[in-house]
Amino acid sequence: MRYSELLLPTLKETPAEAEVMSHKLLLRAGFIRKLSSGIYTYLPLGLASIRKVEQIVREEMNRAGAQELLMPMVQPADLWKESGRWEKYGPELLRFTDRHDRESCLGPTHEEVITDLVRRDIHSYRDLPLNLYQIQTKFRDEIRPRFGLMRGREFIMKDGYSFDATESGAEITYGKMFDAYHRVFKRCGLSFRAVEADTGTIGGSFSHEFMVLADTGEDTLVICRNCSYAANMEKAAVAPPEKPGEDVGLLPLQKVETPGKRKVDVVCEFLGISPRELVKTMVYLADGDPVAVLVRGDHEVQPVKLKNMLGAVDVEMVDEKQIFDITGVPSGYLGPLGLDIPCAADREVAAMVNFTVGANEKNYHLQNVNLPRDFKVFQVADLRQLTEEDKCPSCGGELELTKGIEVGHIFKLGDSYSKALKATFQDSSSEEQNFVMGCYGIGVSRTVAAAIEQNHDQHGIIFPLPLAPFQVIILNLDPKNQEITAAAESLYSQLQQEGLEVLLDDRDERPGIKFKDADLVGIPYRITIGKRFVQEGEVEIRTRADGITQSLSPDKALTEVVSAIHDGMAATWE
Repeated sequence: MRYSELLLPTLKETPAEAEVMSHKLLLRAGFIRKLSSGIYTYLPLGLASIRKVEQIVREEMNRAGAQELLMPMVQPADLWKESGRWEKYGPELLRFTDRHDRESCLGPTHEEVITDLVRRDIHSYRDLPLNLYQIQTKFRDEIRPRFGLMRGREFIMKDGYSFDATESGAEITYGKMFDAYHRVFKRCGLSFRAVEADTGTIGGSFSHEFMVLADTGEDTLVICRNCSYAANMEKAAVAPPEKPGEDVGLLPLQKVETPGKRKVDVVCEFLGISPRELVKTMVYLADGDPVAVLVRGDHEVQPVKLKNMLGAVDVEMVDEKQIFDITGVPSGYLGPLGLDIPCAADREVAAMVNFTVGANEKNYHLQNVNLPRDFKVFQVADLRQLTEEDKCPSCGGELELTKGIEVGHIFKLGDSYSKALKATFQDSSSEEQNFVMGCYGIGVSRTVAAAIEQNHDQHGIIFPLPLAPFQVIILNLDPKNQEITAAAESLYSQLQQEGLEVLLDDRDERPGIKFKDADLVGIPYRITIGKRFVQEGEVEIRTRADGITQSLSPDKALTEVVSAIHDGMAATWE
């Protein structure tokens, strides 16, 4: 492709709307343009990178035995009501009514549609297992779309769905997809980690997220330094607490005055105790109903763990006014004794003795409180946020907290959708059984943004070779010089004959502009042809990732670049 014929509107300044680096660089490099909030047009180079991801995904899905299809983006409300998700999914589901007053939605995901398809056409265990996928535009009406392609309302996604006759068969399919996802992101040239994760609104019993490791990631990951354990912070299990020694006696309950002392650190300083000896009583609304949660003073509640324990759709912490309205107690003095709302405890609290809590009375706390002597809870569970001081729940090793960007998510769905939609088949005994399902998603457009978050510098994008819109850019520094232009055209033609994707910058622009644009766009290899070629017969090769440059004859430069690209692409394959 010739730069003079390419739609590539680069920008010198970063648009004010852009927050994260991928958003800034995608706009500045001319890869995307905003149409409306969270909705973008993919310009030629942006689409080229997206197509690279799509092709890798398609090849690996097919290699794993999945079959590609394409389902409608508009979905009838009846299917969503049948599955129970029409209301459960929430306001992110864009609902509308057509001219015949039929309710529909724009598809954020396709569990209902695929299950309906299979229940109509698959009736025997002999037709299983079945693994289907599509690459399609999705729409989720995010309340605050931001970060460009990282959290848009409209985006490109690969979503796949498997159907098995048995749980053991579903385990095998899940394993195949787990391995296929590893191959996808390895071939994309990304540094990533698969972590245990919460299933969220998709549902199911178990899931893994595939996270691109990046300092700017929204998600916190918990990774063991000693073993393979890795989990999203929402899912990360806390190792069971040590039980108190048998020689620890239970002291008598004592009410103490704590005038004006409401915050944990202030109360602890006043009483001469550690936050490890105090228990906070936190109040949440679970689907509108209040529930109290007890955690140690130096810990925080993990809302997703609480939501899953309660089987709730939505969990929200209440503010100080709501606490008083619900309990009649000022914030900071709330405690579990005599509290008339359900109370659950983190299991670390259940292992504590002689701890301090609020007395449910302004300016007072209770000391030497013990569970279950002084109060009862309806459930004890792992409800707190893990910290870096905790040990690995798998091997007891040291943990590391790092940041990541979710680019893929796989789920064990079980029969939750097939049961709700009455999707059954006949087993070998002619008995009706529900399909055992799995669900597998990759954010295709998001993967491009995540790659940029992981690979950039102060000058622009540093594309991994497999995702770059072009593999090589040739800079003709003097298009008016016939000798330089002839050499540039010759290399351009030869590289294309070698099967490489080449961009020839033939613009009549200053060299500085060409160098800056080449760095901004992030093409892996740059060949510069200028005065050195006229004087010494050499061109310059520069690798974008490390800045290493070489001066070689055009023939040697051709051999060097072709070899480097072939080796680089081969390195991403298993």
